[in-house]
Amino acid sequence: MTGSVVQPSQIDRTEGHLLSVVIPALDEEDGIAAIIERVLGVSPALADMDVGLELLVVDDGSSDGTCDVVARYADVRLVRHGCNRGYGAALKTGFAAAQGDWLAFLDADGTYPPEHFPSLCQAMEEGEGADLVVGSRRSGAASEMPLMRRVGNLIWSSMVTLLGNRRVVDPASGMRVLRRASLERLYPLPDGLNFTPVMSTRAIHEGLRLREIPIPYQERQGRSKLKIVQDGMRFMRTILWTVMTYNPARLLGGLGFALFVLGALIGLALVAMRLSGVTTLGPLGVGGTFLAAFGVVVGFDLFALGATFNYLVALFHTRPVQRGLFGKPIFQPPLDRHFWWMGLLASAGGLGAGILSLVLGVNGWPIERLWFYLLAGTMLVILGMHLLIFWVIMRVLEELSHRQELARADLECGPGAEAL
Repeated sequence: MTGSVVQPSQIDRTEGHLLSVVIPALDEEDGIAAIIERVLGVSPALADMDVGLELLVVDDGSSDGTCDVVARYADVRLVRHGCNRGYGAALKTGFAAAQGDWLAFLDADGTYPPEHFPSLCQAMEEGEGADLVVGSRRSGAASEMPLMRRVGNLIWSSMVTLLGNRRVVDPASGMRVLRRASLERLYPLPDGLNFTPVMSTRAIHEGLRLREIPIPYQERQGRSKLKIVQDGMRFMRTILWTVMTYNPARLLGGLGFALFVLGALIGLALVAMRLSGVTTLGPLGVGGTFLAAFGVVVGFDLFALGATFNYLVALFHTRPVQRGLFGKPIFQPPLDRHFWWMGLLASAGGLGAGILSLVLGVNGWPIERLWFYLLAGTMLVILGMHLLIFWVIMRVLEELSHRQELARADLECGPGAEAL
């Protein structure tokens, strides 16, 4: 951790939990005092819940008087970065310096209401409890979020919900409470402003108990540090890459399935045209033929690649393979178990079409009548070989994923064995 603690902490300890609130700050001289006082003001309400309060401000290389303002508060710990390292890096520095078993954070600009920390802490214990509680700006409370951010947040929340099979309303919220023990499963997290959407994405894929509590939101005064287009694209990219490290089949499989269906439908239309007597194609027909071939081959490859990656992810995380595009397996046994005979059947059909075309050509059929059979045969052989290749890869990965379990069974003298 880069940074040094320059003030001792004065922590209100109770017999319950200790909540460590981290505020990342960069050139917030004008507003940091107000947010500090508001956070300290919730200490009595937290104490009524047997929750102590520790407040840390992480100065992320400010060039103004932010540190001087914070230094005036004896009950606040100040941690400093020598240079600007980013929003996420400041939060991780604060978490490392904090002493609480519960960790929390919010922005220094006064946009998030620290007065709602008690309700977020209450949600940590209600029912079966929660590992991460998010203050949601899109769950019904009054919000001054600008239109462009609302649109961006809707896009990100839809992506996280669709790809994670769990409804998430505000994945980019900057006000949260989490258990320190959850960090081991949430890390690594990025150093930039995309810290929060990646945290939400990891949380649902790690199976953490996530709750979203409505909070009001006030737009900051002055210029925001968020760059709508640049940071929005970074948010989208990191959400997709995070999903790829947990369930690649959800993303690649969905895209591949859509392409395959599109190619298959165009291919069926070409078959119908051929059966109706059409032997020559215009520009649109040639383009449709290309799209059919592209959609079927590339679509299947993406689908199979996603399923293969899921085996690799399961092997890395030492957990069962996730199956199904929408959270539940569609086929039992899984479709990839059938790839071997599907590959053999497709290859045989393709070879048969090729041989038939050759025989017909030798017997005088013109190429105008044979091109479609040759193309269809070639596509079937290519698809069949891909099916066989992916079947072999997946079976090897499946064997490796069971290796430790099988080795343990052998060391225990096999299932059902009795020692003499």
